[in-house]
Amino acid sequence: MAFKFIAFFALCIAAASAGVIVPGAPLAAVAPAPLAVAARVEEYDPHPQYTYGYDVKDALSGDSKTAVETRDGDIVQGQYSLNDADGYRRIVDYTSDPINGFNAVVRREPLVAPVVAAAPVVAAPAPIVRAAPLAAPAPLVAAAPAPLVAGPAVVKTQFASPLISYAY
Repeated sequence: MAFKFIAFFALCIAAASAGVIVPGAPLAAVAPAPLAVAARVEEYDPHPQYTYGYDVKDALSGDSKTAVETRDGDIVQGQYSLNDADGYRRIVDYTSDPINGFNAVVRREPLVAPVVAAAPVVAAPAPIVRAAPLAAPAPLVAAAPAPLVAGPAVVKTQFASPLISYAY
């Protein structure tokens, strides 16, 4: 505990006797000269128009999706479709305009054609089943018992202590 007091006392003396270091000359902040950069004006299209689309059909993974979108001014129309995991194809038709906002219509169609039930078949009369002829039972023969071999049970126990070595 006495060492803590001595260390604290030494720290206080060192802080009190420390002088303030003043630089020889004051430093002045100088800003670099600005570089002349020509302003680039972005072109503005008051009536933007575009059309794009893609189609993916991967036979290896079974992935199948399509998308088409068209823009004419502020009106955007498009459609995309994809195969859902539950065996349906989801088709989304959408439009967007400043008056009605974004609207989407979703349809689901099965991927496989519906199965048509087969017409019922008129059953033919059941065939006549005849019983097998009776036969005399075979005589019972007792098998000789197998000889019993009695001997002591062999139990092998082995224990090896781990090899411990220390290298110094």
